Amino acid sequence: MSVPDPEPAYARPAPIRRPTKAARTGASPFDPDESALSRTRRARRMARELAVIHPDAHCELDFTNPFELLVATVLSAQTTDKMVNKVTPTLFAKYPDAVALAGADRDELETILKPTGFFRAKSNSVLGLSQALVERFDGEVPGRMADLVTLPGVGRKTANVVLGNAFGVPGLTVDTHFGRLVRRFGWTAEEDPVKVEAEIAGLIPKKEWTDFSHRVIFHGRRVCHAKKAACGACGLAQWCPSFGIGPTDPEVALKLVKTPAASDTE
Repeated sequence: MSVPDPEPAYARPAPIRRPTKAARTGASPFDPDESALSRTRRARRMARELAVIHPDAHCELDFTNPFELLVATVLSAQTTDKMVNKVTPTLFAKYPDAVALAGADRDELETILKPTGFFRAKSNSVLGLSQALVERFDGEVPGRMADLVTLPGVGRKTANVVLGNAFGVPGLTVDTHFGRLVRRFGWTAEEDPVKVEAEIAGLIPKKEWTDFSHRVIFHGRRVCHAKKAACGACGLAQWCPSFGIGPTDPEVALKLVKTPAASDTE
């Protein structure tokens, strides 16, 4: 006899309420008339709830040092962390540091990276950043944003992942999940990742940025999906101006909630 999957601990029935005006009409959930103080208080209340909902949130890329995390993050573009984690053991066994990877045979490198997609462009990036690390930083990953973003294939998102998780420097990781959710939360109307980062930095205490980023990304992968959000099973429902863009019935919504294994597909 089959045993039903247990209900995820982070899924919970949402308070009974009507879908918001934004959800009903398709209007922007960002309210320009909401005061800065009110928005900050609401954001911090939701951030505290996210910490309760996703206490296990963490970087899902496997790494043992800053170099491995930097390369893995570059490789994670347009693929899943799970796929990157399948490829990197072979990659780092053959090329354990920047010096080794800078001198890698391109054909061999492309063969290793092929499962991640866009493998030629990614090969260019990891070769280029490794060569830059050797030439300009003695083969070591720098611990400053200003230096990291000068490396090939490294933007602010990648730099913040490395700074936050390898160096303990707080950073906001504005990936597609993060941007989607903070706009749905009505915290910003910006689309540009750099502007999103700046606005959210003004709402959330700096010391929380790295963990907060993980929690938002977890929520985006497991509950607040791009195509159909599980609104009726969302612990943030009572504060969310987008409530109702997905099913509000708890039983229906719960079926949309993904387990950690299932969320690896996003």
